[in-house]
Amino acid sequence: MASSGVEGDKYRSFMYGESEKNTVWRYGGPPNYDTVNKLFEEGRTQEWPVGSLEEKVQRLVKTWEMELVHKIRPEDYKTINANKFLFSVNGRKPITAKQIGEMGGSYNAFLQTSLPPELRIFDPAQESTESSQSTFTTVFPRGFALEVLQVYSGPPAISYKFRHWGYMEGPFKGHAPTGELVEFIGTAIFRVNDEMKIERVEFFYERGDFLSSFLKGAPIDGTSASGCPLIKK
Repeated sequence: MASSGVEGDKYRSFMYGESEKNTVWRYGGPPNYDTVNKLFEEGRTQEWPVGSLEEKVQRLVKTWEMELVHKIRPEDYKTINANKFLFSVNGRKPITAKQIGEMGGSYNAFLQTSLPPELRIFDPAQESTESSQSTFTTVFPRGFALEVLQVYSGPPAISYKFRHWGYMEGPFKGHAPTGELVEFIGTAIFRVNDEMKIERVEFFYERGDFLSSFLKGAPIDGTSASGCPLIKK
């Protein structure tokens, strides 16, 4: 699994050091996770011992998510076998790391939907990498924390339960911030090879409940901001 970080981050690996000297970073250099790490430490429900299976899985997931967001080229990812990697969410057709980039990155991949466009609170088909990142970094100025709640099985098929959370302290597509906690709980399976590199990722969670949390904020300037007619009624 991902080794301990060389420097700079307590919970993620492969951000600094010799192995990253040729990495192409989306924003010019490694990200700074100090703010979201503080949110994580204040809000986590579990504190796993260093070296435990749970801590190793949590580090692997956090590192993989960091690479997905901040490293432009799949060949720079140290957590995956780029030649075999496949990603799926809620039973949808698996896609490659390259296809994740083509569809606009991590948020667009995680928020794929079969809903008709007129019912979509967030429409990945209309978002770029830049616009989707801007939407959620605006909503969650302190970041969107992740913790592993339980590990059901270890490698080669790592199955676990996770929690993602943040506070809606910024607007979402015309809806004012509420300051409220927004979270979701899901399960995932990471299939890894003998080198502990991820070859298949499957996520399962309730997309609709997560997105509907953002519609609690009053429409900014008194206008109806939701793209969903069911919400407007």
